[in-house]
Amino acid sequence: MSNTAATSATASEATASEQLGAETAQKAQKAEKTDKEKSAFQRWIAEHPDLWEFILFNILSNVSTASRFAVLWSLTPLFVNVLHMTTPFHFAFYNYDAAAGGLGVFLATILAEIVAQAVNFFVQMKWVFKSDSNFKDAAWKYVVLSILLIIVSGFAPSYITAWANGAGFGGIASTLTAVFNTMLAVVVSYPLLKFWIMPKTK
Repeated sequence: MSNTAATSATASEATASEQLGAETAQKAQKAEKTDKEKSAFQRWIAEHPDLWEFILFNILSNVSTASRFAVLWSLTPLFVNVLHMTTPFHFAFYNYDAAAGGLGVFLATILAEIVAQAVNFFVQMKWVFKSDSNFKDAAWKYVVLSILLIIVSGFAPSYITAWANGAGFGGIASTLTAVFNTMLAVVVSYPLLKFWIMPKTK
């Protein structure tokens, strides 16, 4: 009786040991597979650094894009619907009629772009280009770029909004504006950031 119990216990221990060994082997195989996948990905990055940098630029630009959308979606209804800042605003090539939201939309657009560019500066310098350029030198150059983007993003929305209202898309005018400004930022910003503002010196 005792021999039977001992044999059964030994068999159970052997089975448990086998199961543990199988689980350990499976975990080791998964870890090895993960390491191989990481190694393959890292090799691809090493072989295509410029392409990976551009992909990373677009992915992380979504941080500033989210900031732009959040500010624009928050301030547009606040300025236009709550504070009724719909006085027509016309200056140089800025043309914001009351139907396009007037002064309220102009201010919301400018403030959204300022916030987005401030966020984008730190994201791109530290995480994308990993620049070792002097901070002050990069900062003033980025201010020049930001002013350019803010000027363009300031006058374009009035025409986008007017078109959207005329086409029956007035409800998404602020979204269309944010999309335009985002595309503009990508096309203009990337080459200037890479080669002028945040180049690698080493």
